[in-house]
Amino acid sequence: MLVAMTAMLISVAELSNVISVVAILGCFVGMVLFIMRNMTIFWLHGEDFMFGSPVHNVQAQIPQMKMMKVHIPFTFKLQDPSQSSYQEIRCMVSSQEDYRLLAFWGVSIRELHMFLWRPWSIISSAINFGVPLVGHYQQRGHIIKDVSHKDKVITMSLPKGPHQPLELGTPPRLCYPLVVFLVREPNGTLHPDETVALINVIHIKDSVCTLPTSILAQYLKQANGQLSCLKQLYLATGNPVGYDSGLEFIEGVDQLCVVCQYYPLSRALLPCRHTCICASCFNKLDTCPMCRSPIKSYFCIRNEEYLSECDRPGAAPSKPEPIAQWLQDRLTDFLGFHR
Repeated sequence: MLVAMTAMLISVAELSNVISVVAILGCFVGMVLFIMRNMTIFWLHGEDFMFGSPVHNVQAQIPQMKMMKVHIPFTFKLQDPSQSSYQEIRCMVSSQEDYRLLAFWGVSIRELHMFLWRPWSIISSAINFGVPLVGHYQQRGHIIKDVSHKDKVITMSLPKGPHQPLELGTPPRLCYPLVVFLVREPNGTLHPDETVALINVIHIKDSVCTLPTSILAQYLKQANGQLSCLKQLYLATGNPVGYDSGLEFIEGVDQLCVVCQYYPLSRALLPCRHTCICASCFNKLDTCPMCRSPIKSYFCIRNEEYLSECDRPGAAPSKPEPIAQWLQDRLTDFLGFHR
């Protein structure tokens, strides 16, 4: 009996030693796995933990706007707007087609927009008969017919004579100080998408409204009746680029993405209209890097052939070798990550 109890105690002692060794090994393995897991996380996201990350992957896909290129034969710019007044306002005009310039002073805002939304046939007839906006402007200005030409300076002013001064009222005003039409002369059959008129709305600084003299808006009228408001794009340098400058700036070697400073910028963000990033960095952003406003959509201002096939948006990501992929999947499963 005593011998049996002694043997049992020896067995229990040996078993406890084995359990202790197994427990120590288990703790060691757990510690190694814990260190490996955290090292993997740090390897993947260590830079974000240490320094923070200004960019992150966007979950929802931002839609691309389909843009149609429209040829605009006219350009209209103000010359020395700081020196402009109702007695003299100078503008720079160029045209690739024979055209007609019509200026109207003190134009009703409501009636102007109603007139612009009418079909082009009605607008064209009113211009040809000399009765556009009849009864809805205070004074009629210059009427010029000219052939195509490059930049030419035209000086406009209020008509002299026994005219009453403009009555524009106090802000918010119901009348535009000056509206200038550039209308393409009819010459053969027009394609529905061709530009037939450029309408320029101009504010002139006065004692009541002291905002600087500037072009408030520019509207593009097409032969199919489509009316578009032309808006400027804003470069990373802060300089606006209007329709008259075209998109030639994108060919410059100095126009690089503000994020990577490597690829040329190729996308204009909406609604802020900042043109500041490339296609590669676009997929890592959901806010504009210039003004931090949310990106609702975008359009491309140039081709993106500078990106390789694997880097282009929408392209299938390159896959590693089968063995490497298998090892990566096993390690991911072992460490408890989701694939």
